Amino acid sequence: MSGHSKWSTIKRKKEAIDKRKSKVWARCSKDLTIAAREGGGAHEMSPRLALAVEKAKRENMPKDNIERAIKRGTGEIQGEDFEEMTYEGYACGGIAVFVETLTDNTNRTVADLRHLFSKAGGSLGKTGSVAYLFERKGIFQVPADDNDELQLFEIVAEAGAEDLQRDDNTFVITVPVEQFDAVQTALQDAGIETSESNLVRIPTTLLQLPDDEAQKVVKLVDQLEEYQDVQAVYTTLEMDGQTVAAY
Repeated sequence: MSGHSKWSTIKRKKEAIDKRKSKVWARCSKDLTIAAREGGGAHEMSPRLALAVEKAKRENMPKDNIERAIKRGTGEIQGEDFEEMTYEGYACGGIAVFVETLTDNTNRTVADLRHLFSKAGGSLGKTGSVAYLFERKGIFQVPADDNDELQLFEIVAEAGAEDLQRDDNTFVITVPVEQFDAVQTALQDAGIETSESNLVRIPTTLLQLPDDEAQKVVKLVDQLEEYQDVQAVYTTLEMDGQTVAAY
């Protein structure tokens, strides 16, 4: 029985890992397709595609999968026609929630998101209802142990970065959206590898909630991030130590 129990545990863990990998690869595939559709299939000519390829490789997505996703974007092979859509709403306690999606069926996506918000005690709002509470920024993360802070600062500042902060063993570089490509190119030219690079939405104001309400917001975010069409979720919830620990 103990051997069977151990095998069952291993099997469940493997299934969970495979399930996560499948979702991550699906999201990477959508990113690649959209990037190739907008900027063509040449990595060196499309910073967005280069970023999507980098993310896919970081997630160990097979080369064949990456190439197929790019070809779907350029029209070389048939595939789903994905559309970028954003949705805005409120979770319990008045917490603003901004959701980025890639979908091939907007009617399905909006209906499913409305259901998730409603089930969590929130509501899906109109376009523009919470967008003003978030700033669009570019973020690069660079391993601190491998780089000199002053030298890194000079490189990214000259390329247009607006901030560099150290967070444990990582340098976090914040850049305006319009300077994202320039900073990315500067880092590549300097031979500096990034552990993460992305366009994000940073809340301009944060709201702290009692622990029970904060956990409801965290649960909603979890459910949204699990949904197949969702690429990213941002909120105005202030995450204190206890909330982070529970998360």
